[in-house]
Parts: sequence; C-alpha cells; structure tokens
Amino acid sequence: MDAFLAAAALIFDLKVLFVIIASAAFGMFVGAMPGLTATMATALLVPITFFMDPVPALGAIVTATAMAIFAGDIPAALLRIPGTPASAAYTDESYAMSKKGELDLNLGVNLVFSVLGGLIGVAILILCAPALAEAAIHFSSFEYFWLALLGLTCAVFMTSEDPLKGITSLLFGLAINCIGIDPAAGFPRFTFGNVELLQGISFIPAMIGMFALSELLRGAVTVDQQGAVLSQKIGNIFTGVFGVFKKYWFNFLRGSAIGVVIGALPGAGADIAAWISFAVSKRFSKEPEKFGTGHIEGIVDATSANNSALGGAWIPALVFGIPGDSITAIVIGVLYMKGMNPGPTVFLQNPQFIYAVFIIFILANILMLPLGWLAIKSGKQILRVPRNVLLPIILIFCVVGAYAMTNSTFGIIIMLVMGMVGWLMEENGFPIAPAILGLVLGEMLEQNFMTSMIKADGSLLFFFERPIAACLGAATILIWGAMLWRGFNPKAGLIPGLDTTPGA
Repeated sequence: MDAFLAAAALIFDLKVLFVIIASAAFGMFVGAMPGLTATMATALLVPITFFMDPVPALGAIVTATAMAIFAGDIPAALLRIPGTPASAAYTDESYAMSKKGELDLNLGVNLVFSVLGGLIGVAILILCAPALAEAAIHFSSFEYFWLALLGLTCAVFMTSEDPLKGITSLLFGLAINCIGIDPAAGFPRFTFGNVELLQGISFIPAMIGMFALSELLRGAVTVDQQGAVLSQKIGNIFTGVFGVFKKYWFNFLRGSAIGVVIGALPGAGADIAAWISFAVSKRFSKEPEKFGTGHIEGIVDATSANNSALGGAWIPALVFGIPGDSITAIVIGVLYMKGMNPGPTVFLQNPQFIYAVFIIFILANILMLPLGWLAIKSGKQILRVPRNVLLPIILIFCVVGAYAMTNSTFGIIIMLVMGMVGWLMEENGFPIAPAILGLVLGEMLEQNFMTSMIKADGSLLFFFERPIAACLGAATILIWGAMLWRGFNPKAGLIPGLDTTPGA
C-alpha cells in the first residue's frame, strides 16, 4: 500500500499528467497516419525522455503506444490502409463494413473494445507480474540463459512466415551485438581499430534506424500513393456498441486472452496477436461465410487482442528484463538509461515505479475513450496532412534522437546504416523484430552462458540440474522441434488446421 500511494503521488502531479495527455495526443496522431507505427511513436519519444524523470518518461511511452495501437484502426476504416501493423489483420473487414454504411458502428466497436481489451491486459499484468517476480528472484544464471534462449526462439517462431529468414535476422542481431568489448574476457571484438566501436552498437540509434528510418524510406517510396478518404459522415459512434457486446462478449474475452498470451511471448507483439485472434474468430465462427463482407465478429476479436497484448508484453519485460515486443525493447533501453534495471529486483528496490506503470496503463485506457472519440471526429482532417510535409519532420526527430544518445555523429551514422539495413531486410521479407531482439538479448545470453559454463566446469548437464532450468530448457528444445516440423511441413500453422499467415 505504501508503494501504491507513493506511485499515485508521483503520477497525479500536474506536470506528469500534462506529459501523459500530450503523449496521448501524439500517439493518436502517429497511429492515425498510415505507415507510422506504434514502435515509431515510441522511438521518437526516446530523445524527449532523456530530459524526464522515470515516471513521466514511462507515462509518455505507455500512453503513446496504447493510443497509437487504437488509432491505427481509423485509417483502416476510412482509407483501407492500416495505421499500424496491429490493425492490418482486419483492415479489409473494417473497410468493407464502412462501405456498407456502418462506419459509425465500426469505429465505435474499435474504440470501446480497444479500451476494454487494454484494461483486461492491465489486469493480467497486475496479477501476474508480482507473482512471477517472486519466483524470478531465485533464478540463477542457468535459468536466465534458458529464458533468454527461449525468448529468442519464440521470436523466430512467432514473427516469421519463413523460419529460415527469421533465424537469419536473429543471427544478424546477435552478430551486431558481438561488436565491442567481450563481456567475459574484456577483449575488443570486431572493432577494426575504431575507438567508437569499442562501446558496441548503441541500442537506441539502432532501434530508431531499423524501425523509424526504415518506415520513412518506405513512406518516401509510396509518398504519392495515399488513397481517398471515405466521404461518409461520422455520427454517434456509440450507437449499437452495447448490442454488439451482448452478442459477442465471448469473442471479446477470447480475443483478450489470446492477446495477453501472445503479447507475453517475447518478440510476438500486438500485430501477431491480432492476426491469430482474427484467424481463430473465423475458424470457430457460426457465420464464417460473412467474413470478408464487413462482418463485425472478427473485428471484435482482433481489436481486443491487439490492445490486451500491450499489457501482456510488459510481463516478461518487467519481470525478466526480456522484451515482449519491439515497444518494450525500447522501454528496456529507457529503463537502463534511467538506472532502473528491469528484472525481479526492481519489484523490491523500486516498487513505486512498478505500481506507477500499472496506474499509467489504467489511466491511458480510460483516456483512450474521450481522446479516441475526438480522434475519430477529426480523423478525416488528420489523414489529409500531406506526407511529403510530415516525413521530413519525423526525420529531424530521428536525427536528434540518435545524436542525443551518443552525443556524437557516430550515433547518427549507426541510425542511417541500420535504417538502410532494416529497409532492405523488410523489402526482401526478412523480419526486423528478431534482429532487434538479438541485439537486446545477446549480451544477456552470452554473459549467462559464460557464467554458467564456469560454474559447471564445462559440463552441459548442469544446465538441466535445477528444476526451473530443466523446464525452460525442455520448452526451448520442444519449440526447436516444432520449428523443424514446421520447416518440413510448410502448411503446418501455429494451430492445427488453422492458417494464421497474414493475408490468409
């Protein structure tokens, strides 16, 4: 209770509340602009958080990402262009529904079920995170090694249609992480005599480059390809939403549950949760023939899933220091920058910050209702902002963020190089998320492996002696087996008999 009251005192400060509201507006704008992702919104906030205390910095990131995930539904309904990847799963369904004259109900369902799904995700986060942290305090290097390896494995398994490309992306991230001083022996690796490379590849400039700059390059290529906004007038968006909830309440609960579970898997994220939830909805629907014609059922499932996945992604990030998605990967970098090492000890050393995250999540989802209504009402005007004006402004933010992290032009060089690499990877079907996860978890994997090998005197059997380590090791090996099976059977999906690939 003391920690909760301390957290409430930190949050309910005028300056912090102003940051939260301003970040909410920023997240709404970024999410509503086609091609600008929630991850980009987070990356662009990083340079601003340098000048903030931990609580407003976390408040800015949590609020902006929650708003951006919902706001991606607005251009999907009006333009048939997903504002963020999390909205891509049901963009065609949403646009078809709007063309049928049900734009108001479509946007109202997206808003209300996004709020409710987000609150479900927060509730699971509040219940699970402290309990998991109590168990994680007893983890040794063996458990953390398997946990890091499991996180990297899940990322490849969940985020790539082509496992080989996912593994290649992961190995690229791990290779980049090897640049700098060896954490075990203290010997320079792959620096080629460059003093700047002794500190390794800085995480934040690389993240800004691979997510924000690569999106800018993609946007520059398609800058004149924006579609026409529907001319349909937006009325009362809440009419009929309660009737949808009465009919599809089970779909809402199922979508939220899928979102939390998928969000908690390292590297999966809200977009994967939305795809799987939409596919499950279609597979088990009593009216599957209506899908593709503007049917609300799949939208209920998917929009609940992508918002509840945000809370789920914070569970491994706070408890183990392993990012659940690309957004929490950036958050972990910010936490380290603020001197708050994520992991079970943060629940003991800084419990007020953990409760602050919980309260911010609840506030963000409550704020989403009025601000989402305003964003919907002004959606047509926001979507008419010329992208050839918007993209250069975002580029300036990227440059400032990359420079601020390293206080040298070397950070900008990292951002430019990694941005080009990220763009080329995605253009050729290589997912970025495994590479980023390899960059984030590579040091943790290497340090704990070397420490464990020293403890075990080189014997691999010691990695399976402790019960939790044995369970994690067995789970990792089983997932490797599933990946091999998937490789030999390309039609095998994540769920037997269910094709969950994008566009299916």
